[in-house]
Amino acid sequence: MIPTNEYTTLEHHWMPFSSNYAFKKSPRMMVKGEGAYYWSDAGIKILDGCSGLFCVALGHCRQEIADAVYRQMTTLDYASPFQNAHPGPFALAERLAPLLPEGINHVFFGNSGSEAVDTAIKMAVAYHRANGQPQRTNFVSRQRAYHGANIGGTSLSGIVRNRQTFEGITFKVHHLRDTATGQEKFTMGQPEHGAELADDLHQIANTIGGENIAACFVEPIAGSSGILVPPVGYLQRLREICDEYGILLVFDEVITGFGRTGYPFASDAFEVVPDLMTVAKAITNASQPMGAVALKDEIYERVVNEPKGKGIEFFHGYTYSGHPAACAAGLATLDLFQKENVFAQAARLAPYFLEKIFSLRDLSVVSDIRGYGLLAGIDLKPQGSPGQAGLEGTEKLFQAGLHVKFTGDCALLAPPLVCDKSHIDQIVDILRNVFR
Repeated sequence: MIPTNEYTTLEHHWMPFSSNYAFKKSPRMMVKGEGAYYWSDAGIKILDGCSGLFCVALGHCRQEIADAVYRQMTTLDYASPFQNAHPGPFALAERLAPLLPEGINHVFFGNSGSEAVDTAIKMAVAYHRANGQPQRTNFVSRQRAYHGANIGGTSLSGIVRNRQTFEGITFKVHHLRDTATGQEKFTMGQPEHGAELADDLHQIANTIGGENIAACFVEPIAGSSGILVPPVGYLQRLREICDEYGILLVFDEVITGFGRTGYPFASDAFEVVPDLMTVAKAITNASQPMGAVALKDEIYERVVNEPKGKGIEFFHGYTYSGHPAACAAGLATLDLFQKENVFAQAARLAPYFLEKIFSLRDLSVVSDIRGYGLLAGIDLKPQGSPGQAGLEGTEKLFQAGLHVKFTGDCALLAPPLVCDKSHIDQIVDILRNVFR
């Protein structure tokens, strides 16, 4: 038995995005992590098939990152980011800049992907206002989109259950259709057809006036709603339409950033440069909370540099923006990405991963599989009410030694980028045995 932190009841903690009632009847408690594995409080060794929550790209409990955080915390634990600073965020932003797409060289730090999305919303409005276009306050997102759980991200969300309780406090967002038409089932990589779905943005612009739209938010690969891979030409078409109407294109790369597609970012994989990018998760290997917005130089220059020191240019930020420990973790994480050539390693493993995952298509319970890079989604046929198969699958896979995230009845796979073929084989063997 592995020792755990002491507690006598589960009642006082309200768990996020969880069936609290069901969990407390049958808890799944992780107490240790190492490499590609967790251990439960019952001593079960559990292969991490989802990199925690798409975020532990380098495997669990990397000593190099822990040491960097320890050194930082025993040197400087905190400095106010408002009108003061410490070296960490400047060093991390400088290290990130060469990894970012061409023309994107500025970074604003927060503490999560949700905060990054809300920050990007404010940046878009501030940029247009600085350009003399304050009427640009409309936003466009997609059906089945997930952009975090803050008010801005909830407003952008195209997942009904994420929005319906909070409709009275969200702002209006126009939604494009998602790209899951049903015609691309069991497609490995990008579907050949569906680029024309981007033309929904034309229709929205023609309805409300393109000059009134601030930004279009898109996950290059929709992650939490089921790994929806963009059709060939779809993102390029969105870029063209945004340029036509002066709309900022924002890529939410919270899941796809830092090697998940075999490239530094999905924008590299699909050869489309956005105006702003939101990142988080793997930026610190999940060892410390951190999120960020990376933005084109012209946006930074217009909002920050043109006022030439006439006061605060952007009234936004967080107490823990660019926190010393998070910056130390981010720098150590970037060191490991480079030292171990992790992005190239992920690119080499991706074809094997996808081939093995798609081998499960013969199972009668599987209704669709999608994937790109080291990301895959497996739809299960409903077993009773919607989501029931997912709840049962989560429990049974855990007991069989595999951690997988389910959204509804879709199993989401995203193994650590540093895993090998034996880990992939183990993931698929457990999935086959449980799904069978």
